[in-house]
Amino acid sequence: EGNNIDCCSWDGVQCNENTGHVIKLDLSSSCLQGSINSSSSLFKLVHLEWLDLAFNDFDGSEIPPEIINLSSLSYLNLSSAAFSGQIPSEILELSKLGYLDLSHNSYYDPVELRKPSLGNLVDKLTNLKELVLGDVTISSPIPHNLTYLSSLTTLSLSGCDLRGRIPSSLGNITRLIHLDLSFNKLSDELPTFIGTLGSLKELDLLQNNLSGELPNSISNLASLEQVDLSLNRFLGKLPASFGNLRSLRTLDVYECKFSATSNTTSHRFRDVSLCSCDLTEIPKFLKNQHHLELLDLASNKINGKVPKWLLDPSMQNFGHLNLSHNFLTGFDQHPVVLPWISNNSLTGEIPSWICNLSNRLESLDLSYNNLSGLLPQCLGNFSDWLSILDLQHNKFSGTIPDNLLKGNILKVIDLSDNLLQGRIPRSLANCSNLEFLDLGDNQIRDIFPSWLGTLPDLNVLILKSNKFHGLIREPKTDCGFPKLRIIDLSKNRFTGKLPSMAFQCWNAMKVVNASELRYMQEVIPFNKGNGIYDYSLTMSNKGQMMSYKKIPNILTAVILSSNRFDGEIPTSISNLKGLQILSLADNSLHGHIPSCLGNLTDLESLDLSNNRFSGQIPQQLVELTFLEFFNVSDNHFTGPIPQGKQFATFDKTSFDGNSGLCGRPLSSECEISEAPTNEDQIEDSEESLLSGVSDWKIILIGYAGGLIVGVVLGLNFSTRILEWFMEKFGTQSKRRRSRRRGCRN
Repeated sequence: EGNNIDCCSWDGVQCNENTGHVIKLDLSSSCLQGSINSSSSLFKLVHLEWLDLAFNDFDGSEIPPEIINLSSLSYLNLSSAAFSGQIPSEILELSKLGYLDLSHNSYYDPVELRKPSLGNLVDKLTNLKELVLGDVTISSPIPHNLTYLSSLTTLSLSGCDLRGRIPSSLGNITRLIHLDLSFNKLSDELPTFIGTLGSLKELDLLQNNLSGELPNSISNLASLEQVDLSLNRFLGKLPASFGNLRSLRTLDVYECKFSATSNTTSHRFRDVSLCSCDLTEIPKFLKNQHHLELLDLASNKINGKVPKWLLDPSMQNFGHLNLSHNFLTGFDQHPVVLPWISNNSLTGEIPSWICNLSNRLESLDLSYNNLSGLLPQCLGNFSDWLSILDLQHNKFSGTIPDNLLKGNILKVIDLSDNLLQGRIPRSLANCSNLEFLDLGDNQIRDIFPSWLGTLPDLNVLILKSNKFHGLIREPKTDCGFPKLRIIDLSKNRFTGKLPSMAFQCWNAMKVVNASELRYMQEVIPFNKGNGIYDYSLTMSNKGQMMSYKKIPNILTAVILSSNRFDGEIPTSISNLKGLQILSLADNSLHGHIPSCLGNLTDLESLDLSNNRFSGQIPQQLVELTFLEFFNVSDNHFTGPIPQGKQFATFDKTSFDGNSGLCGRPLSSECEISEAPTNEDQIEDSEESLLSGVSDWKIILIGYAGGLIVGVVLGLNFSTRILEWFMEKFGTQSKRRRSRRRGCRN
């Protein structure tokens, strides 16, 4: 301000028209990086009244104490700006502040308000009207002196590690409009004085330890529009007094312990979430809710048919109905909107009214019911916009209709665990966006559908437990499947040699996946909102069937067990360096285990049991330091069992049925001449190490030698994810508040 440069015309700058002093500086979302220097010219703007630095990256630096120079500030927003450390006491000297937002700064280390404390802040900044401290670490009870903030309209203390009771002094802040105490450790009952907050429009107590019954005084909150009491331990019934809240639009009480719901009379609900509340019937207060847009009743114990009054055609805005994970048997009337109704007790054929739905059907999930009969041809009518088709775990029979798969929008097809027969329709090749195909556990009789390799985005292919047969022929040119990460062909009748060329072409399995951990899922849009569909599967891993309710994008698996494959393991399989699960059990494979399997350094589960393998178990497998499950039982192996590292964790069942093996954990000791110290094994070991020296994991793990044994023993898939996450982010993880809208399971 002390030179001739006119900055008043700059973006984000506002000056006093009379004096020319800068009074407002809005640099939010300006891609600012690095720390703010204590000598910054910012702190010379002594007439500044408004400062907004939100949504920048100040690299974990502390809020500069020089902010005390800006004594005229009435508005200060430093939210989501990657600050960390203790909030400086100098902020408490900004006595003119009416708005203070320091929320969501925990990308590096969290921002803390301990010395000074929240109580100290309240003592000093008595002019505050809006106080937003979400994700600021306070770690104390809510101070009683909050009553000093008599002008407060917004109080947001979400995720602040608050403890103890909600103090009675809070009831004196009668101008409060927004009160957010979610994601804390507040306990005891919701106090009756909550009813004195007559101006309150939003009450958020999500995920605390609050208990007991809701006070009837809540009926005094005549202005209340949104209330979220979810993930607490409330008991009893929702009070009938909720019916007096004529302004209430959103009611979220999922995963509470309400035994039932009283009759309320409000007809203005817009969003209602009552999932996981132990309800045995659909609450009567939902009658005549003509303005309802979203209703979530998932994961309760509701039985019988869905009543007519819930399916009223006059509900023009009704966009999402979640009834999954209940015991419903059908509908009293055709619904206007197809609900999410998986995991129920529906019987009979797919009703014809589904084919007549007027809305754009983007997801059809009728999984885990008792539906039977043929798949209707009319489902092909939705091929232009249907992205999810999930009919798994029913009793559908017949063949897969060819026109069902004519569209190219489908991303997920799960018809597993039914009674389907015939062949896979070639029209499936039109589904160019397909990422997930599960036809497992049916009675499909066909040869391997190599033509599926033309699908550019196919990640998961499950054909297990069918009647597939014949050779898996080597491709003549491009072998396809560029993004395939999981393939399960187990429990079929495939014959011939393992597909050597395919192991060279499955490119997605060739690299160690070091990308950000995500899960395979699809966003399902509905009227004024979105839902999440999580891809899921069941497959053999580590000697047992494992269900993945969510599929991590880093999971890779080749499961070819329980077929009639013969010949040797091709060395080309060592190209799949990102492979985590390999099962070739229960075949007729023979020959030696190739030592190059030691290059699969991401391998966690290796099952070669019940084949005709012979020779020695390669010493190079000791280098598989993530290996948790190893089974070579019922073969013809001889010689010493490799020792050390992960092999020290395997018990004798991993080696049973090989009379020529010796050494721990078996009781038979090896003769000196059998010790693995001959020149051939040394050369093999050196060759294996050299062939994989460019692989970063061998560099990191191999040189660590025995030192890392104690760390890696017993590692499994879930702990590897945690290890990966902590390595990438450490204690500098960014808290991201997740506001769950519904309980998709």
